[in-house]
Amino acid sequence: MGRLFVVSLEGKIYSCRHCRTHLALCDDIVSKSFHSRHGKAYLFSKVVNVSLGEKEERLMMTGLHTVADIFCVGCGSIVGWKYETAHEKSQKYKEGKSVLERVKVSGPDGNNFWVSHETQVGGSDADDA
Repeated sequence: MGRLFVVSLEGKIYSCRHCRTHLALCDDIVSKSFHSRHGKAYLFSKVVNVSLGEKEERLMMTGLHTVADIFCVGCGSIVGWKYETAHEKSQKYKEGKSVLERVKVSGPDGNNFWVSHETQVGGSDADDA
């Protein structure tokens, strides 16, 4: 295995909750209205320091999508997913963008987002965008 190069970001940063590896900038948030199995999730136009899992078809609340899970390169934790293809015309804006689950990342002020008791376990991907 080769040497791992990690990108360091400047500004308001979202980082891996487990190892603090930088993942995304606050300025790259497209929408804060997404949901995952674990609660709130944010759609980002750009993320760094992640590796892609296998592409798979997932039926989400907004239709069928081809997605790949994304993993932190620092510790290997799953932190969200990347949209490869949106099969619904109205969802095409998601293609190439990534979702970070708030419960799996620390926010710009270092805060963690905990799962509330009201969080529904089930489908993901609901959004208002």
